[in-house]
Amino acid sequence: MALTAGIVGLPNVGKSTLFNAITQAGAESANYPFCTIDPNVGIVEVPDFRLNKLTELVNPKKTVPTAFEFTDIAGIVKGASKGEGLGNQFLSHIRQVDAICHVVRCFNDDNITHVSGGVDPISDIETINLELILADLETVMKRIQRVEKMAKQKDKDAVTEFEVLTKLRDAFEDEKPARSVELTDEQQKTLKTLHLLTSKPVLYVANVGEDELLNVDQNKYVQQVEELADNEKAEVVVISAKVESEIAELDGEEKEMFLEELGIKESGLDQLIKATYQLLGLATYFTAGEQEVRAWTFIKGMKAPQAAGIIHTDFERGFIRAETVSYDDLVESGSMNGAKEKGKVRLEGKDYLVQDGDVIHFRFNV
Repeated sequence: MALTAGIVGLPNVGKSTLFNAITQAGAESANYPFCTIDPNVGIVEVPDFRLNKLTELVNPKKTVPTAFEFTDIAGIVKGASKGEGLGNQFLSHIRQVDAICHVVRCFNDDNITHVSGGVDPISDIETINLELILADLETVMKRIQRVEKMAKQKDKDAVTEFEVLTKLRDAFEDEKPARSVELTDEQQKTLKTLHLLTSKPVLYVANVGEDELLNVDQNKYVQQVEELADNEKAEVVVISAKVESEIAELDGEEKEMFLEELGIKESGLDQLIKATYQLLGLATYFTAGEQEVRAWTFIKGMKAPQAAGIIHTDFERGFIRAETVSYDDLVESGSMNGAKEKGKVRLEGKDYLVQDGDVIHFRFNV
């Protein structure tokens, strides 16, 4: 079930600095294009205050947070769809991720070269979007050549697919991404089989200078990115990759003091991780016992047996029921026994859709 978000952007926008801060994995970071050639994959813990509170309530022997993957993908340049730079390789790496975190440079610094000669976040976004669209257009045109003849012969599946392909082709020729095309639920199924780059959900990451974090509203570049994202119904997270790389080197207490000095409640990375988690359609349920309090990642819309299977396949195979209480009800009750006494613990069956924040004890028999 592992889902991953890819960090993309033009060279020298702060991608690798950001990735290093997120994962502390040490991806090479340098002031020149293509310093990251192979994609770097790092596991990040998902910050969740609920896990800390459950630990206080249960006092387990250990506490285990949930996590997911970020992939740092080397900088794309104009012409990538035609193989410019290391285009084909980069595009294939993007194809393997489930969501895109698009890092955009929103700061001026004469010491850091801009690949296009000047800071222009909208132009940067359009450059990358166009390369992805051109790559998808090539995919769709090849598919149309295969399907068109069968569609003319009234093959039902071919007719459905041809309709989707022509809609996508028209959108791409207007320089619009696949995710902007209105499709029926049935057509969405066809879209998924095409594995298009521009069908992936996008989050914009505005990278600002370290002295601009408290005055983001005055940053004209951030305003431009937010306006574009608003039109796309996308989200923007503002970070300073340089500051985040400094924060990443600090321990918990030092980190809190540093954030306090900066006048910030939550680090940009924590905001980014949470926003990306949401973008991937992920949520968290918990298990809580004397041995362990643990957060588990599941895909929204999962039923109880599938969620149980994330822990172990035996849990899904022999699923009987899920003893469930919401995080809020458990905290309000003060303990699991207290929640049971108040009638807050429910017995849920195989059709139960697991909710974010559920605290669950699975009953199974194999």
